[in-house]
Amino acid sequence: MIRYSPIAISSFLLGAFSGLAQGEPGDYTALTNSNVRAAPTTNSHRIGYLNKGQRIRVVGSAAGGNWHQVRLDSGQMGFVYSDLLAADAFADGHRRFLSVGGDGTAFEVINGLFPAALDAGETPTLGLLPLGTGNSFLRDFGVGTEAAARDALARGRTRKVDVLALVHAEGTLYYINTLGTGFVAEAGRLTNERFKSLGAAGYIAAVLTALARLDQPEVALRFDDDAAIDRAPATFVTVANSRYTGGAMMLAPDADPCDGVLDVVHVGPMRRGALAAALRLVFSGAHVDLPEVRQRRARRVEWVDGAEQPLLIDGELKVVTPLHATVLPGAIEVVA
Repeated sequence: MIRYSPIAISSFLLGAFSGLAQGEPGDYTALTNSNVRAAPTTNSHRIGYLNKGQRIRVVGSAAGGNWHQVRLDSGQMGFVYSDLLAADAFADGHRRFLSVGGDGTAFEVINGLFPAALDAGETPTLGLLPLGTGNSFLRDFGVGTEAAARDALARGRTRKVDVLALVHAEGTLYYINTLGTGFVAEAGRLTNERFKSLGAAGYIAAVLTALARLDQPEVALRFDDDAAIDRAPATFVTVANSRYTGGAMMLAPDADPCDGVLDVVHVGPMRRGALAAALRLVFSGAHVDLPEVRQRRARRVEWVDGAEQPLLIDGELKVVTPLHATVLPGAIEVVA
């Protein structure tokens, strides 16, 4: 039986934690960031207050199965994010990781593992315990709840999943979920700044607020080795690896995180009322049937104009100058 180390968070837990398991066969290195929400539970036991960047060691399950005992390590205190902890753990020989949080936590862990995993010619394993805000990525594998994620970790079945690499003017960002521009990025900014505490409902509140400040700039993209440039105004563009974002929003309904290609969804100009109506279709994926929406698959997408802009990448807002996005086929094993 595969051993694992998921962590249930009590409502009394403030801040965040990052931890290293002992590295025994089948164990995971547990990593998280500051966006972990309280897991719903009636258990009244306190775990305590932890600082972001403090390491813990998961030592076993408590009675009832919903809680897991942790032992604090007196060392490694400090304000360090999950990407740095993941990078250190990979350098120390750890290869099985458990991301405790949401899509943004997984994003940080992925960026700690890459490009080191590529340079080493190794494929790390990533388990996810969805205790964050959106928790979108695992939905592609039919894992939509914390309980289902724990079951997946217990089974231990893995799938080779693509990683997307966004090269920008100052470096490279790696992601496994989706990248959004325009309206999507603005809604993400509002979510993070104003509506984070509302959980998945915060995305809806942010979308409604973003409608009031709608902008539809021209976007110029080149796909693969095409000579032609796709230049058109856009409400938003997504460059997706998986189908879901913002919880249950199916922005790229035809995407497959295991197929070796990225899916681009281009939403052209729309009036506010029409966009509001279209956004209701996002939860079923039916928005792609609208005449304003185009889809394209590619292995490489290039931003031709090279303008600095806000991008929402796996729930994290980044202001960068995107150059191109490419696919790293099967670069990571995901427990699902």
